[in-house]
Amino acid sequence: MLAVTILSTAVLGGCQRTTYGSMDTRPQQPAPLMPAPIGGVESNQLPPASGAATEFPQAPETATAPANTEMAAANAPAVTKESLIGRWSVDSGGGRCDVFLALTKWTGGYRAASRGCVGDAASVSAWDVQGKQVILSDSSGNKVAGLYQTANERYDGSTSAGQPISLSR
Repeated sequence: MLAVTILSTAVLGGCQRTTYGSMDTRPQQPAPLMPAPIGGVESNQLPPASGAATEFPQAPETATAPANTEMAAANAPAVTKESLIGRWSVDSGGGRCDVFLALTKWTGGYRAASRGCVGDAASVSAWDVQGKQVILSDSSGNKVAGLYQTANERYDGSTSAGQPISLSR
């Protein structure tokens, strides 16, 4: 009987689970690495891209003088009607207001509506594109202002009375 007890103890002892360390079986996260030192930071001018212009045309300070208007017309990019659709902020005569341009046919080109405008800008009810110039007109089709693109999302020009006017987003 003693032999059976020893044999049973030996067999059952082999079935026990042996662990080393913690009972936690979740994977351990590695220790964070220390940042490696780097050399000094360098700076240099990049060479101009091949075939690209290195200077941009300057917008005229005012579009009231004929020479500045001619310069704006010569340097202005092509204008598409689709790029003008929507709300624009108008600066004219020291005031600021909104003009909305749509592609609905109207006397003088396409429909425009102003909100909060005074002076010449208040009479804008139509617009059109003639070459590189944006023309703003009243309800009778009379020209109120002519503008040229001088920057991305910006047009500058003058009213028929010679006052500076600009559209921007």
